Amino acid sequence: MTQHLDQQTVVSQGLKKVWNVSEFAKRYRLDQREENRLLKLLGPFASEHELLMNATRTPNFR
Repeated sequence: MTQHLDQQTVVSQGLKKVWNVSEFAKRYRLDQREENRLLKLLGPFASEHELLMNATRTPNFR
């Protein structure tokens, strides 16, 4: 099924940014364990919002 998209609608709503989960993990300095968890949960690609809501980082105490 195809759907016609009006250009004005797309511009006003904006597009969702889709990330490669491995690139996201490198950028946000997530460890390998967390990267693997996100890959199992979301697959190889996910929206920025999904990744930010599901990612957890271990705190680095001094």
